[in-house]
Amino acid sequence: GKWRCGFVPARLGLATAAKSPGSATERKKQLDADGPDLQDFISGQLSEKSSWEEYRGHLKRQKGERLRLPPWLKTEIPIGKNYSRLKNSLRDLNLHTVCEEARCPNIGECWGGGEYATATATIMLMGDTCTRGCRFCSVKTARSPPPLDPSEPENTAKAIAAWGLDYVVLTSVDRDDLPDGGSEHFAKTVSKLKETNRSILVECLTPDFRGDLSAVEKIASSGLDVYAHNVETVRELQRHVRDPRANFDQSLAVLRHAKAVKPTLLTKTSIMLGLGETESQIRATMKELRESGVDCLTLGQYMQPTKRHLKVEEYVTPERFEHWEKVGKEMGFVYTASGPLVRSSYKAGEFFLKNLLEKRKMESAE
Repeated sequence: GKWRCGFVPARLGLATAAKSPGSATERKKQLDADGPDLQDFISGQLSEKSSWEEYRGHLKRQKGERLRLPPWLKTEIPIGKNYSRLKNSLRDLNLHTVCEEARCPNIGECWGGGEYATATATIMLMGDTCTRGCRFCSVKTARSPPPLDPSEPENTAKAIAAWGLDYVVLTSVDRDDLPDGGSEHFAKTVSKLKETNRSILVECLTPDFRGDLSAVEKIASSGLDVYAHNVETVRELQRHVRDPRANFDQSLAVLRHAKAVKPTLLTKTSIMLGLGETESQIRATMKELRESGVDCLTLGQYMQPTKRHLKVEEYVTPERFEHWEKVGKEMGFVYTASGPLVRSSYKAGEFFLKNLLEKRKMESAE
């Protein structure tokens, strides 16, 4: 199980937009009693940082309680021309993106291209059924998912070339039922993509392949630009959050081996916050990742996908996320993307290209 772009409940962005506001005094009384709702956010009354600081709801879960969604996690999905074009094309080719499956709040931003106009999408290979059952992830599970589609690598490459994306993230469910965990399928997709479009940048967000380093090597040598694998949470919460077949050391071994195979590869991982971890555990985890040569780190808020999954233990404020971004910078990560709505592939292309340009500037200045 991997936290790809995050599993965001449907209620994010879908709420009571047609509520009559009433007088300002009445609204203030209601806010004090119940906390804010989506209408306040849409109206702009809570969009400023100062308003976030006035939020009176609980941020840490008490026993038997389910936390209310704080204002900074309520978002509308922006829709642009590129977004609509990608969506229609996906339907025609029967391809699926994690961005849609997980209702990611950043979909319009990534698909539309952000500040650097880098359009990024995350494609899910090898079907939609996982052989593992992590307690944070709502992807369906089975012991023996349907067989792989042998034409998928070629079809994916054709589709992506037609979209004119600058950057693509390829990810997948865990396929412990396959002898190589599906690593050959991943590698083939990367090769076909690079054959079709030399200039496209490719990131693979892979499973841990049960610690099989030859599978990691296959993908690391396939011509990709970024090797990503998510540790998901701090070391101390691994057994509580992830499937028992996954663990922190196995994940670190994957990231280290990808770098050993191809030192020029950027390696990347992601951590969810709000599962009950402590600040010292976050710091220690970040330190271990950096010592293992991990270049890029994303930190985001864990969101409970269904009532059957782990409850949110804490909503981490935007200010704390900013703090962890600074810590990441100080530790020497090439980049740290940290924020409540950040997901593991958040604006992946934009960050990668910005980093590449900065590196080149530095090299030419030396």
